[in-house]
Amino acid sequence: MLKKNDEQNDSRPESLDFIRTIIANDVKNNKHDSWVITRFPPEPNGHLHIGHAKAICLNFGISLENTKSRCHLRFDDTNPDKEEDKYIRAIKEDVKWLGFDWGDHLYYASDYFEKMYSYAEELIQNGKAYVCSLSPDEVRNTRGTLTEPGIASPDRNRPPEESLDLFRRMKAGEFDEGKYTLRAKIDMASGNFNMRDPAIYRIKKASHPRTGNSWCIYPMYDYAHCLEDAIEEITHSLCTLEFEDHRPLYDWYLDELKTPCHPRQIEFARLNLTYTVMSKRKLLELVEEKRVDDWDDPRMPTIAGLRRRGYTPSSIRNFCDRIGIAKRDSTVDVALLEFYIRDELNKTAPRTMGVLKPLKVVIENYPDDQTEELDAINNPEDESAGTRKLPFAKVLYIERDDFMEDPPKKFFRLAPGREVRLRYAYFIKCTDVVKNPNTDEIEEIRCTYDPATKGGNAPDGRKVKATIHWVSAEHALNATVRLYDRLFNKENPLDGADYHNNLNSDSLQIIADAKLEPSLKSAKAESRYQFERLGYFFVDPKDSEDGKPVFNRIVTLRDAWQRIQKSGK
Repeated sequence: MLKKNDEQNDSRPESLDFIRTIIANDVKNNKHDSWVITRFPPEPNGHLHIGHAKAICLNFGISLENTKSRCHLRFDDTNPDKEEDKYIRAIKEDVKWLGFDWGDHLYYASDYFEKMYSYAEELIQNGKAYVCSLSPDEVRNTRGTLTEPGIASPDRNRPPEESLDLFRRMKAGEFDEGKYTLRAKIDMASGNFNMRDPAIYRIKKASHPRTGNSWCIYPMYDYAHCLEDAIEEITHSLCTLEFEDHRPLYDWYLDELKTPCHPRQIEFARLNLTYTVMSKRKLLELVEEKRVDDWDDPRMPTIAGLRRRGYTPSSIRNFCDRIGIAKRDSTVDVALLEFYIRDELNKTAPRTMGVLKPLKVVIENYPDDQTEELDAINNPEDESAGTRKLPFAKVLYIERDDFMEDPPKKFFRLAPGREVRLRYAYFIKCTDVVKNPNTDEIEEIRCTYDPATKGGNAPDGRKVKATIHWVSAEHALNATVRLYDRLFNKENPLDGADYHNNLNSDSLQIIADAKLEPSLKSAKAESRYQFERLGYFFVDPKDSEDGKPVFNRIVTLRDAWQRIQKSGK
């Protein structure tokens, strides 16, 4: 776990954003006795996604950066219809995996149900709330427009003692759902729709994951949230921009109830990513419609999905630090997220070789019964990583894409009569092509090797234009490799009548017969590797078995030939 003022806190910004500037001034002026108390308040109705990671890093990060500080993890469990214990467990796991710890400060909105109810009675007694009999449709129809005020409920002037009696009977379960709501009495002509007598409580006869059937009325989010903050003595309540228009209501409740603590709500821009949907409702639809395997499908932008894909906590924290905290919404290119995991793994991931689309190579002048071990560098970015041994024999596999029978200009890999370097091995030259007589498909290629080029260099100084990777056919590990790509094929997946139409049909390719370097037979779950020239891969912790690892592609490497193909040059 990251620790307060610890060098491990790699997400600490070099300069202060506007929120940290506000907090620094409050600390300097001894506001709240220089305490900084933040909170991360998820609703347990789904898994967290990369957007939540930004909020987690902000709230817990600020706590780590200040001396008298802490960050609460609080579950906003006020809607029993959609909330489940499994989501609570998943959220805890995600926060800890990202490197943060709430210590003793784990809370639930349901901890405060009695206190919230008492505050609601206080509002009624003070003439600031009333029980309303309008249906939800009737409330919407009387809300008014941007140019016209709302129409007051016929119950708006209901005597407080009558509203109090009805509210207590609501709590006792006397009425059906939708029969009554408790509404705040504010201003039906307000230019801010949130202030036009919003609902405070509704009847909902559903069992709650923590309180069971003790309650049949539940507080609305705007009412509950500010009271949770006040009860926990939060100093700075950090919210995304969609809550900016709700801030007057947040303050109104706390001012009317004269709570001993009045937190300051500050809004910041939420994270939007290209090729990504960030709505929990839509992500749940993808799961329920089986468009993906589950919430932890490696194509999902959930923290669980990113973790299973092979992203590291530090890469996500560094990404969140890089995008910063702003006051205006914008969209970040998902390539930036990919850059941070690629940059980290370039420095840390051991190298290995694998062939995803195998093409057999027979080296005709290599001894039939000979196998030799060649030295390979584990990580050129880390001298301490050392070397490993690669078996080399007469029959090899190379990538099918590394050979062309009739190559175009700028294709420098293997072709008839052409010489290339095998990584860590020898120069080979293609002498013949063997095809299936029925399909005309290339089944194998025949080559010769130059024994004098061991290690990949020619003593006569001749040069080749390409180095390709390979594995020994006899020693190769047969493995399943899953190639993940972006889940959506449109930069803005919500652009269109139905976001389902923008799903990428090629977002997952399963290769059941990949040929990998034999050292990977002992690969442990959650290990990360660079398959040279192919990308970075992660040993799937869910589907791998001892001796039978399953590899998920985390992110690709850059490929000059692919860029040339795409550009048409």
